[in-house]
Amino acid sequence: MEQTFASGGTGPGIADAAVAALADEPLDWRFKAAPSESPPAWRPGGAPRGRTVREWLADGPTLASLGTPLLTLDGAALAHNVRTMADWCAKAGVTLAPHGKTTMAPALWQAQLDAGAHGITLANLPQVRVARAFGVQRILLANTLLDPAGLAWLADELAADPAFAFLSWVDSAESVRLMDEALRAAGAERPVEVLVELGGPGGRTGARGVDAAVEVAAAVLRAPTLRLAGVGGYEGALAHDATADGLATVRDYLRTLARLHGRLARACPDDAPPVVTAGGSAYFDLVAEELAALPDALVVLRSGAYIAHDDGFYRGISPLARADGEVPFRGALHGWARVISRPEPQLALLDAGKRDLPFDEGLPEPQRVRGGAELTGTAARISALNDQHAYLRDAGDLAPIGAVLRLSVSHPCTAFDKWTAIPVLDSADAAEPKVTGLVRTFF
Repeated sequence: MEQTFASGGTGPGIADAAVAALADEPLDWRFKAAPSESPPAWRPGGAPRGRTVREWLADGPTLASLGTPLLTLDGAALAHNVRTMADWCAKAGVTLAPHGKTTMAPALWQAQLDAGAHGITLANLPQVRVARAFGVQRILLANTLLDPAGLAWLADELAADPAFAFLSWVDSAESVRLMDEALRAAGAERPVEVLVELGGPGGRTGARGVDAAVEVAAAVLRAPTLRLAGVGGYEGALAHDATADGLATVRDYLRTLARLHGRLARACPDDAPPVVTAGGSAYFDLVAEELAALPDALVVLRSGAYIAHDDGFYRGISPLARADGEVPFRGALHGWARVISRPEPQLALLDAGKRDLPFDEGLPEPQRVRGGAELTGTAARISALNDQHAYLRDAGDLAPIGAVLRLSVSHPCTAFDKWTAIPVLDSADAAEPKVTGLVRTFF
């Protein structure tokens, strides 16, 4: 039986064997987080051959065995965040399809699906192809797919696997026409499910206003290669803070999205509930408040950054930090960098920079010296990043040459993409953290 996104499907939603096979990858110079082993092992013919991830982890490595610069994940914090979000969604009466673009890590997608996520959200076709390589069964593409070659690939993928459920967005009659033409040319056998995307003034993509969105839906209903499945959008493009004005803007948008659902719900096929989707990691509480009670709808959150959270932007704006009585997420990402120069008494240079750590939503913050002083609450700060250096100011003798600092980071979505393999620690707060896993990313 061919699956729709709303009806879901059977099985874990991802190929567990494909994820498990990542532990058999050789861990060598291709991964900048890999430990430096001497002498390097080589196969005849010059092919690289390091120990596999599984073999390395069996030795019980610790953080001290890894070099700098480094990005790590705190395993306890990851588990807490996955469990906390799953519990919150169940209590709020909403479904979760976490945005996989945050991590592009099949092992973390697996953890989210195992905790009850309905599917995985992605942002573009290359990401979808990664997900399909790992057998992800239910995919929400929070974007419009117009590439003819990509649509031909999608048509083949849907035809080959009746259990694969795929959902994407459209926001104009022209995008509907282009999708329909490409799918017809590809000989598509299954219709592609689409949501009508609602935007907002000054925002990103999406039809501007309910009437314009209804016209897009009418075009979908005329296109034999498409299937109207509901409505969606992204409130985070319209606000960037938790001020009263910002929250009011988000609420107004969500109420408009609810009105659009009311206009279109009866036009959707009746074999599955219409989908209504919104919600990044900043305002998912408002999404639940405004949309969870919609009758006969599958309300889907797409929050992604919550799994790693941060000690920067999301620390301040997360709904679970803003609301009284909620269990907050925990920052799971840490940078580690070594002091390699102190050319001035109150200036030290670290060996991590823009190539290693995110900087678009705030600079890293020094938290502690490994095995030494606490820096949180002192005057120590990162004032700038170059490609491969960080400028540490006002730490003085607390951060001598050779010291390794733990740094907080801000914005997970631009942290994971800098690392192809990220060590997982049992606890970043431990005196000597143990490495318990290695998360492989595919950007």
